[in-house]
Amino acid sequence: MCSEKVLAGLCLCAMLAGCSALPSSGPTTSAVLDEKAKEPSADARYSVVDVDEKVISILRRRPQDATLASFGGYRGGASDVRVGVGDSVSLTIWEAGAGGLFSAATPVITGAGAVGGSRAASIPEQVVGRDGLISVPYAGRVRAAGHTTHQIQRQIESALQGKAIQPQVLVTVARPLSNTVTVVGESTSGARVPLSPNGDRVLDVVASAGGVRSPTTETFIQVTRGARTARVAMTRVVSDSRENIYVRPGDVVTVIRDPQNFLAYGATGRSSEIPFDGENMTLAQALTKAGGLLDYRADPDGVFVFRLETPAIARELGAHAPAARLGDRYKVVYHLNFRDPNALFAAQQMRIFHRDLIYVSNAPLSDVQKFMQLFNMVVSPVSQGAGISSSVATLSR
Repeated sequence: MCSEKVLAGLCLCAMLAGCSALPSSGPTTSAVLDEKAKEPSADARYSVVDVDEKVISILRRRPQDATLASFGGYRGGASDVRVGVGDSVSLTIWEAGAGGLFSAATPVITGAGAVGGSRAASIPEQVVGRDGLISVPYAGRVRAAGHTTHQIQRQIESALQGKAIQPQVLVTVARPLSNTVTVVGESTSGARVPLSPNGDRVLDVVASAGGVRSPTTETFIQVTRGARTARVAMTRVVSDSRENIYVRPGDVVTVIRDPQNFLAYGATGRSSEIPFDGENMTLAQALTKAGGLLDYRADPDGVFVFRLETPAIARELGAHAPAARLGDRYKVVYHLNFRDPNALFAAQQMRIFHRDLIYVSNAPLSDVQKFMQLFNMVVSPVSQGAGISSSVATLSR
């Protein structure tokens, strides 16, 4: 009789404790959806959005966070290559006859007889100074910075008129430091890459600097031009020619390795941080990588995607409660009911982004099973003790 009372008391205590005392990997479906009732007010801590075709169409219009194409369609050309401060230039000057400023006065005698004297002179390589000038014998200080090599040649020829014999000048930029792009990053060797007269794109200068050693899906290209910076996935630069922009002198191209991943949590076959295999991963693919829904634990009505959404999409979805704002993003929970076959089509179209958290809640029956297991763990020792006491009492008689 006493043992029966003990068992009844334990059972009653366990029932009074309720399901909230049971071990769990996260909130129940109803606990997540309860916040939806607060959404008309400003007190909603996050917004719950039921995913349907309308929501999918809105998410397809989600703008890219950044784009290199926003820098414009500049393309360098031969006429745009100009000498700058710090460049090293060399000069060669020819004259039409002997005996001039830069040509030999008398023929040179060789074993084969007399030949014409040299009619050219090479001026040693010199660096364009901070004042933008270079020195040319008999021509004085000539402005080089900001001019093309052809313009510099004409300046020197004009300055030598009347001094040299029909001078002809060739200007060569030996080290064009001002017409370079700096490429840095953990995935390349890093270099200052000179730009060609035909113009160079982002991928051209990255290849010239040693290429990319990390997987393309984990690599981002960042371009800094003046005060502006934009960073995009390398897969976009490779697949979209508009993102593979022409670089300008002075640009800094940074190659960044940033593995993209999502988080799987709850009643899935694999609760962990899972890397992307490629770009444009869908929810269906992500769930497959996470091992799918566990038959004996998962609630098909409790499939959620937790995301910090952009303000533009949040406003279009009506999910922009002030209390749900976190920095410049809004806390949005996308809900899918996998008991509805249409939700499977939606999962094939809904894109997953970096740091999204996919959560599958436990089914209510799972809590009942846990309760019964705990109940058996508590009751079994008591029942065994009661049985032993009863046996001892019987023997003592």
